[in-house]
Amino acid sequence: MRLFQTLFWAALTVALVVGSAHTVLMQWWATPIILEAETFEDQKITIGTLAEDGHAHDHATPEAHTHAVAAEGNDAVWTPQDGVERTFWTWAATVLHALAMALLGLVALSVRTHLRGPASSRLLLALGLATAGFVSLHLWPALGLHAEIPGMDAAYLQGRQAWWALAVASASAACAAIALGRGAWRWGVAAALLALPFVVGAPQLAGDPLAGFSGQAQTALRALGAEFVLVTHTLAVVFWLGLGAACAWAFQRWVQPVLITSVP
Repeated sequence: MRLFQTLFWAALTVALVVGSAHTVLMQWWATPIILEAETFEDQKITIGTLAEDGHAHDHATPEAHTHAVAAEGNDAVWTPQDGVERTFWTWAATVLHALAMALLGLVALSVRTHLRGPASSRLLLALGLATAGFVSLHLWPALGLHAEIPGMDAAYLQGRQAWWALAVASASAACAAIALGRGAWRWGVAAALLALPFVVGAPQLAGDPLAGFSGQAQTALRALGAEFVLVTHTLAVVFWLGLGAACAWAFQRWVQPVLITSVP
């Protein structure tokens, strides 16, 4: 019980520090791109042709049809207002995300310490955790499903979610095999696991993800999309380096002493 409480409070401390810092960086780097892309959303044409009686039909994509139906039947759906309210909920979501990642990281460090003994270098702990987290939870899924800006169409959500889960599970298992395995076999297993999601293949939209926009809008959105992908990669690197360093410090400062005395 004491170990669980120590893990939680250490993770919460890490999450508040790293999540708050990450929110500031997102507001600086990512939010302006998102807001600029949102200015084009009203220009998107989701109707292919108009019938003579004035009723719309032939939506450009299945997802466009879904969004149109949702808009007609859910006018009262709540969304945070731009400004302070939107920033607050972004901060809350980021801290919760950081809390979940910190808990995973501290548990991973606990398992590693239990199996291998205490690490002498905090830097190695930080770099190992940051690398495993970045590869497993950002880079590997992003290689098949890149970040999208508002207005872009994509393959159906269920398929993307399933592939994302496969990519994360495969990359996480590969990192665990490398970190915890001892024989040369672990490299072959890790390579096979890393290749698995791409053998299956990520679901992709058959058509143009920016169909329905004018040529000028498409040019602007493609530039914003490329910038957004670069920014999300940069933010992920910074996030995981910060989380790795904070988790390694919190682990050695608070968790490891309790772990050594609590677990035989």
